[in-house]
Amino acid sequence: MDEIDSVLIDEARTPLIISASDESARHEDYYGHALELARALEAGTDFMIDARKMIELTRHGRERLAELTIDSEPVWHNQFRREESVIQALTALYNFTPGVHYIVRDDKVQIVDEHTGRVMPDRSWEKGLHQLIELKEGVSVTPPRVTLAKISFQLFFRRYMGLAGMTGTGQEVATEMGSVYNLLSVRIPPHRPSRRAHHGSRVFATADLKWQALVDKIEYLQARGQPVLVGTRTIRSADELSSRLEMKGVEHQVLHANQDVEEALIVSEAGKFGRITIATNMAGRGTDIKLSPGVDELGGLHVILTELHDSARVDRQLVGRSARQGQAGSWEEMLSLEDELLQVLPRRLVGILQHLLQRSPDSGWLQRLARHFYHRAQKRVERYHKTIRRRLLKAEFQNRRSLSFSGKSE
Repeated sequence: MDEIDSVLIDEARTPLIISASDESARHEDYYGHALELARALEAGTDFMIDARKMIELTRHGRERLAELTIDSEPVWHNQFRREESVIQALTALYNFTPGVHYIVRDDKVQIVDEHTGRVMPDRSWEKGLHQLIELKEGVSVTPPRVTLAKISFQLFFRRYMGLAGMTGTGQEVATEMGSVYNLLSVRIPPHRPSRRAHHGSRVFATADLKWQALVDKIEYLQARGQPVLVGTRTIRSADELSSRLEMKGVEHQVLHANQDVEEALIVSEAGKFGRITIATNMAGRGTDIKLSPGVDELGGLHVILTELHDSARVDRQLVGRSARQGQAGSWEEMLSLEDELLQVLPRRLVGILQHLLQRSPDSGWLQRLARHFYHRAQKRVERYHKTIRRRLLKAEFQNRRSLSFSGKSE
């Protein structure tokens, strides 16, 4: 398979599920009440959200919830179910954002794949989360799904008699590929020497300063005719940059889940003279951008990363859109301390660094320090996701061993 690490590693944190609709459930009223209760609670007093977006009710929150449900239906008198439903509603309110995790289109909530930036119209979140987000957005509520069968990606692909693939970003996960799937990784050297140039990384104290500098850089590159591909982490960020460029009168194209129908056309023109393309991860994998005549002499396609992703491999895929097949190309990073990835770091540490960068934005040692903490946050998230995959596979083995007649896993 092509882009094998995207399937076997990135997707492996979520199991494959076969489900069916539960038409008999009185789901809409129940989830609607859960959402009302969640909105009545106060952040910091009734519940806490940690750096990994985990939500936990405080003692005050539990008591408050018990008071709010005294006169409710009997189903709300069960403490465990009551708190579980409200935590799920709080997750829908605070951890899932339109333009980041999903889009609303055709009166439906459609999930956006964080790895590819594409819409997954046939998928839904489980345990009532999808219905809660639908109520939050005011669209038609679909019946909840009942799980019929479930299997992890790791165990599913281990069933294949033969398994092979290719990717441009497999080096970092070669060990995991070997231990989980028994796959040997072999590096194939490029057909032509790479001419890709790195123009450095810069970290800004705030997102607003980053966008201002980015618009100035795009205007400069467009004036000299060099095509630019700007990579954003979310749809919302892409739209933010697009609106700022429109205010400046800079002609550009936007590629994300809301423009997925025009994807092929937008990508085919991204290498033209003076073309500016803003894209999410949709332009990161399996996309070959061809350059117009004369663009190679200008330096080729220039890629700008405006925010790093949970995995450095995703960033490298986007950078790899430039300098294809021995052509010229370049890339740089323009980041900010308000980016989502840095939420895993202590807020006080980030706040101090912000204050220092605002006073001395061009300080060399401050820039190095900011880049160090930024990449440290990315490494921390990568380790966390690897732990999730390992635990999921371990739980799968334990579950199948306990259910087997012989006491051994299949």
